[in-house]
Amino acid sequence: MGSLFRSEEMTLCQLFLQSEAAYACVSELGELGLVQFRDLNPDVNAFQRKFVNEVRRCDEMERKLRYLEKEIKKDGIPMLDTGESPEAPQPREMIDLEATFEKLENELREVNQNAEALKRNFLELTELKHILRKTQVFFDEQEGGLNHTTESMTRALITDEVRTGASMGPVQLGFVAGVILREKLPAFERMLWRACRGNVFLRQAMIESPLEDPTNGDQVYKSVFIIFFQGDQLKSRVKKICEGFRATLYPCPEAPADRREMAMGVMTRIEDLNTVLGQTQDHRHRVLVAAAKNLKNWFVKVRKIKAIYHTLNLFNLDVTQKCLIAECWVPLLDIETIQLALRRGTERSGSSVPPILNRMQTFENPPTYNRTNKFTKAFQALIDAYGVANYREMNPAPYTIITFPFLFAIMFGDLGHGAIMALFGLWMIRKEKGLAAQKTDNEIWNIFFGGRYIIFLMGVFSMYTGMIYNDIFSKSLNIFGSHWHLSYNKSTVMDNKELQLNPGTSDYEGTPYPFGMDPIWQIAGANKIIFHNAYKMKISIIFGVIHMTFGVIMSWHNHTYFRNRLSLVYEFIPQLLFLLLLFSYMVLLMFIKWNRYAATNPMPYSESCAPSILITFIDMVLFNKPKDPPEGCKVYMFSGQGFFQSLFVLLAICCIPVMLLGKPIKIMQARKLANVQPITGATSDAEVGGVSNGSASHGGGGDQHDEEEISEIFIHQGIHTIEYVLGSVSHTASYLRLWALSLAHAQLADVLWTMVLSTGLKQEGWLGGIMLTIVFAFWAILTIGILVLMEGLSAFLHTLRLHWVEFQSKFYMGQGYAFQPFAFDAIIENGSASSGEAD
Repeated sequence: MGSLFRSEEMTLCQLFLQSEAAYACVSELGELGLVQFRDLNPDVNAFQRKFVNEVRRCDEMERKLRYLEKEIKKDGIPMLDTGESPEAPQPREMIDLEATFEKLENELREVNQNAEALKRNFLELTELKHILRKTQVFFDEQEGGLNHTTESMTRALITDEVRTGASMGPVQLGFVAGVILREKLPAFERMLWRACRGNVFLRQAMIESPLEDPTNGDQVYKSVFIIFFQGDQLKSRVKKICEGFRATLYPCPEAPADRREMAMGVMTRIEDLNTVLGQTQDHRHRVLVAAAKNLKNWFVKVRKIKAIYHTLNLFNLDVTQKCLIAECWVPLLDIETIQLALRRGTERSGSSVPPILNRMQTFENPPTYNRTNKFTKAFQALIDAYGVANYREMNPAPYTIITFPFLFAIMFGDLGHGAIMALFGLWMIRKEKGLAAQKTDNEIWNIFFGGRYIIFLMGVFSMYTGMIYNDIFSKSLNIFGSHWHLSYNKSTVMDNKELQLNPGTSDYEGTPYPFGMDPIWQIAGANKIIFHNAYKMKISIIFGVIHMTFGVIMSWHNHTYFRNRLSLVYEFIPQLLFLLLLFSYMVLLMFIKWNRYAATNPMPYSESCAPSILITFIDMVLFNKPKDPPEGCKVYMFSGQGFFQSLFVLLAICCIPVMLLGKPIKIMQARKLANVQPITGATSDAEVGGVSNGSASHGGGGDQHDEEEISEIFIHQGIHTIEYVLGSVSHTASYLRLWALSLAHAQLADVLWTMVLSTGLKQEGWLGGIMLTIVFAFWAILTIGILVLMEGLSAFLHTLRLHWVEFQSKFYMGQGYAFQPFAFDAIIENGSASSGEAD
């Protein structure tokens, strides 16, 4: 089979590069993205490798670029992103880049420091301006005739000695003025009162406009205060309290003329500072705008240089110190492409010695590489989330493209809901270039966008199953009319909840509906659920058995590809027989029952004679004798049924010991035979089983038991057999979730229509129009939020479980490791994501 159904064939190569050509060659391989290098220096410390200094220089350049990016984002300057990826610069260009980044960083830091100093000076002058204004109000009150306030202040602030009766001269009050954060003011006032024992007088006024903190640019609210006191001791205490609360004190002259003169000088200096600040900001903006034009390209160049030197650290030096040796995994089909890239790198470097790429023989398991495109990538991600396939193992992803949306649609079948989902997926597909260029960090949106093709297919398949169920927002489409002609009036049909559709009467034409279900079942209140349950339950089992059988058949492709005759004979054949003889036979009984029994058929194939498939299957497995049928009916559906059922069960039981003991016994016999015969070479159990091709030598999907004890092989095979036998029963029952979720989805849609939208449709007149608009909006929100999003997520998770457990467990090991090539695209994408998270 082609690479679509299996991983790419890989080979281990040894690469010899001349030292001066190594950088250019690795750069070309990074652009190609098809080579996974191995670390040939696993025991060497990262700080002791050859190119560690170059990696450190790249780290330093990245730090400077992140600083520039932070400043650019702070100013809201858009960064030019052309979407192009420049080539990795030559090593000699690193010096120019370093010089450019150093110059930009130093210039920007100097501008920022100057701007911060200017802003701090501006803040101080602004605070001083407010102090002069507010304190002027305080002094004007005193001069305006409020001398009694001053007298009371003086009386309160005199010392105890004065109170005792000593002669009292004129009392001179001192004061300090400053600003403090508004939220600190209450605590500041309490502390002053307690520390000074009430011997100070505080006046304060709020500064209405916020002030900018020069350190971080935050807007802060402050208040102006002035404190009156007497004596140097209180003055010292007040200043210490102000210092403790980080209040800023400013000089304030006592004379009004001095205050006016100082205020005029402050205003002049503020105007000058505004001019200088504007020029500084303009210069900073010009520097950042110039840097923003090249920042994305600089990031790409630095990350490419760093990735190249990091990769070169994985190489070995030969004894002459002139040649670098590397080992790498490459896809076999791309060896010529890789050689061309190496030749281009050699020509770019000007080296005259061509690189050498040699294939190596190895028994190590190669990595798994499945080629994907934008359509298959999401489906492959679903498979890899369970486990990366073993090397050259069958890849379920191509089949999942069909089976996943189909099983989802069985549970989600509704033409209206499917159309909403399909349109959403189609919109993302049509706009994928623009949406992909936005590169948002919203994780939920990235998940939706990454699975846009899955969402579109799930919506399309849901529309198809919705047409089969004839269900659109819990209602039916009457396209082909109805094959039922009821002998009741309209009111009886619409209002009588006990009315049942009986196909045995003349009401039914007796011919099948052209496509999907007859719309008459939508109003069949009494037996609508019974009819839908019987239909959906049976198709769930039918599709489940087909899905599991297909999974077992996939294991045949693995066994034949790896030529594993033991697993083919003692695992695949009994597993397939066990599944077909029991569960496929049950499916066959469903089709026989549908075909032979009908309400209009005469005895013994009338509706009343139809046996229960579940009871028949239980009696078959337990070898029970069927119960006597009603009069005129037959015990079995067809002649010889009892004999065939007993034969099928016996054959199925015989398959169990074959699965359990066949393979371990053959391995044990082969080991005894190998010990008796002369040993001419290593003989593995895989070779005993018939594995001899090159792929099996890598251990891809063949069963290797060289180092296992016989007891361990028996235990492993026993676990595998028990898991398969019991799992066949539980997995078949697990597919009933298709029926259960389909029923729940249909009932929820019916509840929303009956309880919400129908109440708006019943209203009449202009008030009814307004009511309908409101109710429709509420119904639409519930429909999208619950039925499309929540029910869609539930159906998605159940479908994922059916593929991971019920389907893939039949053939898929998922114990490999992914091919991770050295690719610039992936490195730059991951670097951008980590940079965004850091910001």
